[in-house]
Amino acid sequence: MDKYIEMIRIRFLMMLAYRTNYYTGILIYSINIGAYYFLWNAIYGDKQEIEGLSVLQMTTYVAVAWMARAFYFNNIDREMADEIKEGKVAVELIRPYSYLGMKTMQGLGEGLFRLLFFSVPGMVIVWLIFPIAFSAEPAVWLLFLVSITLSFFINTQINLLTGITTFFLFNNTGLIRAKRVVIDLFSGLLLPISFFPVWAQSIMGYLPFQGISYIPSMIFTNGFTRVEAIEALLFQAVWVLILFLPIHLLWTLAKKQLIIQGG
Repeated sequence: MDKYIEMIRIRFLMMLAYRTNYYTGILIYSINIGAYYFLWNAIYGDKQEIEGLSVLQMTTYVAVAWMARAFYFNNIDREMADEIKEGKVAVELIRPYSYLGMKTMQGLGEGLFRLLFFSVPGMVIVWLIFPIAFSAEPAVWLLFLVSITLSFFINTQINLLTGITTFFLFNNTGLIRAKRVVIDLFSGLLLPISFFPVWAQSIMGYLPFQGISYIPSMIFTNGFTRVEAIEALLFQAVWVLILFLPIHLLWTLAKKQLIIQGG
């Protein structure tokens, strides 16, 4: 376990060395949130609420969704693809730790850095500019923290699956880009799941994507009742467990037909 904790620390320090990128990122995210704020204000018009969300809740939803993305987002699928194509994965596989576990911990170190140096200061800046409602209930904050932790693992597991496909496709750049678009759309980042047609909501209820952005954002904005929030956390936890199976199967198959390109 000490090895994995050290990986978190090393990735955190690596991100700290290039922290200027994330200071500019705060500005970019603030602009995105501002654009969505004016867009949703125009959509709401004189309406008090749409699909159970008020204008204030929607503004908070957008801000939280984008800032939470900074925590759960990582590029370990692209890193895995590069290491496989360059042959570096062969060295990683003989080291005394789990390659997939190491990648997960690196993603966690990156996420913790973004949470402290990106999300927290970013939310303060956005709160000073736009109307955002922060809950005063400790229970809501606790549920939210548990939810974004689970959202990190769901997103990371999907990234691991995408990265492992490099063993079979040899070049999965297109798949990585498509995966990112699918997650941004169906996770509720761009549009809350409750705004989709009923038939689409029914389909997405069987998919893990809403556990990435929609659920933590709805918990934070009090868009769920307490019972619904607990059920949503169970939904996330179940998907974290379910995704272990395809990861294990694909990883077992991938190691059996390892072909190094370059190296």
